Amino acid sequence: MAYELDGATIEADEEGYITDLGAWTPELAGLIAKDENIEMDDERWEVVNFLRDYYEEYQIAPAVRVLIKAVKKSMGKEKGNNKYLYTLFPYGPAKQACKIAGLPKPTGCV
Repeated sequence: MAYELDGATIEADEEGYITDLGAWTPELAGLIAKDENIEMDDERWEVVNFLRDYYEEYQIAPAVRVLIKAVKKSMGKEKGNNKYLYTLFPYGPAKQACKIAGLPKPTGCV
């Protein structure tokens, strides 16, 4: 699998996670989101940017429980909960948001 963006081909695994994390751009995120039937808005960008910062600090893509806990600590309980994050990313906040953020598939995700 691969994404085509501005004449460039960005390789991805069979599930759509990009293989070169350095190839990620906000434009690529928009393309991946479109492929996932997600319309990027400020709330979704907030989670994607949070995940990128988290990955930079810990070098791991968090599983959903860890993500919810970290979002709650950083953004408050109104955003750090299952319902809110699943509203933004219905196919799994960790899996889907990490894919859009250009990160590897979270540990422990099936």
